[in-house]
Amino acid sequence: MTAALGRIVIYTKKIDQMAEFYSRHFGFSVHRPDGDRLVELRPRDFGLTILLHPAAAPQAEGQSLIKLVFDIEDVGSFCARSRANGLTFGKIHQADGYVFANARDPSRNPIQISSRAFAQP
Repeated sequence: MTAALGRIVIYTKKIDQMAEFYSRHFGFSVHRPDGDRLVELRPRDFGLTILLHPAAAPQAEGQSLIKLVFDIEDVGSFCARSRANGLTFGKIHQADGYVFANARDPSRNPIQISSRAFAQP
């Protein structure tokens, strides 16, 4: 039996800002189940669900060893649209057959857009 990765949990002190950020820039729909302190961000088409979890007082935001990577076929166009919408990515890096760019979300977690998934093997 194998297990499939189905959700990513992000601990944050900025639940509303994070929900708006991932909704606006990456197209997630925001779900706030009654009586649940978690906010669920569901992808529109496919991919993992993000759960926003309230961070405890001693937890430092952005101090993670995880980076969220979004598969984007045309990284340059996505960067331009994002910049017009208030999100600026860093330099577009050329890798081995694909490109990527980095940014941070409102809680300072590292995020990346990458065309790696579309690169020829």
